[in-house]
Amino acid sequence: MSFLIVLLALVFLMVVAYRGFSVILFAPVAAMLAVLLTDPGLVPPMFTSVFMDKMVGFVKLYFPVFLLGAVFGKVIELSGFSKSIVALIIRLVGRERAMLAIVLVCAVLTYGGVSLFVVVFAVYPFAAEMFRQSNIPKRLIPGTIALGAFTFTMDALPGTPQIQNIIPTSFFQTDTWAAPWLGVIGSVFILTVGLAYLEWRRRQALAKGEGYGTGHSNEPEEFTQQTLPHPVLALLPLVLVGVLNKVFTVMIPLYYGKSHSLQLAGAAKPVVTEVSKVAAIWAVEAALLVGIASVLLLAFGTVRRRFAEGSKLAISGALLASMNTASEYGFGAVIAGLPGFLVVADALRAVPNPLVNEAIAVTSLAGITGSASGGMSIALAAMSDTFIQAATAAHIPMEVLHRVAAMASGGMDTLPHNGAVITLLAVSGLTHKVSYGDIFAVTCIKTMAVFVVIGTYYAFGIY
Repeated sequence: MSFLIVLLALVFLMVVAYRGFSVILFAPVAAMLAVLLTDPGLVPPMFTSVFMDKMVGFVKLYFPVFLLGAVFGKVIELSGFSKSIVALIIRLVGRERAMLAIVLVCAVLTYGGVSLFVVVFAVYPFAAEMFRQSNIPKRLIPGTIALGAFTFTMDALPGTPQIQNIIPTSFFQTDTWAAPWLGVIGSVFILTVGLAYLEWRRRQALAKGEGYGTGHSNEPEEFTQQTLPHPVLALLPLVLVGVLNKVFTVMIPLYYGKSHSLQLAGAAKPVVTEVSKVAAIWAVEAALLVGIASVLLLAFGTVRRRFAEGSKLAISGALLASMNTASEYGFGAVIAGLPGFLVVADALRAVPNPLVNEAIAVTSLAGITGSASGGMSIALAAMSDTFIQAATAAHIPMEVLHRVAAMASGGMDTLPHNGAVITLLAVSGLTHKVSYGDIFAVTCIKTMAVFVVIGTYYAFGIY
């Protein structure tokens, strides 16, 4: 019975998310429903001391990353730098390679620290124009953008500043550059197989005589040439974020040590910060701050006119994204404290291999919640100690645990109720029925990549 209660709560959250209801509202409802069915007397203390405590803890750690990432993406957009980068890549690969061009554009922006949601809005108009000129079916645009923005640059490539690559650092005391070789191998697999799949789909459509199509909704205005910032200037903030993320990752622990004591005036005891647990987060925050400052310095006149309104939209997006994930984090903490979760945990622990165990646990929960960061947060909050003990016994480095967890979170996360998927389809004016099949194929490819990486580690011992 206890297992059925946990399953009911998970299914309930998945269904309401799929139907478009707010996770911020329904995550606590689902969690407290499970507690109510287990022991009604525990509802108030579980809500205050577990759900809210974990939710607030997540916001405390990660909201600055969400906020700075959203503002950075917005100033990149307002400055015209994103359009300049798109135009550069189109010139390099040619309009006839529309799918490759769009994947590369998404990859550059995402790896540079631009929010996945911002990438969708920034790239779609250019994708539509390129697909129209190349006579490629519009229905393939969502799968193409998903491959470029939601996969290898989100969680596989070492150093990516996306939140999915940051969350494991606080559990395993690693940094965002963990297991670089495995990350590169996984990225190459996803990119190669993903592009091969999309090309196969394009050829299928060509053989049937299917082109871009007509009568589409949300069609962007036809792109006309305009004066754009120089590509070198446009790329500089992205390069700065990537390079300084690595520099700060190395320098912060050297400067502060493993912990830092802050003596406040009038306080009896110092405030102690365990720097080893937050160094990677500080590094990304500092790099994003420099990135924002560099955009303002290079394009102040252009950004200034629309910064007030643009920054409001960025902050609203950051609040919504972080609170969604924080609510799921609190939900996971409550579920992990119920007797029924022990049944789930024991079942997952039945997988003897620690890396496979971790991969299955993280990707399963990411799929159920429809969120890579939410699913990983739930899994690691509940089971990270178990993963660490098993990995230590098997002499597996924490860096490998980090990379497997990050990549597994981006496995089955893009099920139909995923927020990024819903946004992508809405922006492109397409439906799940028309275009979700290609997104799901990309989802399967990136899930396979996790096990390719695990097999590579065991076969060659590299990480």
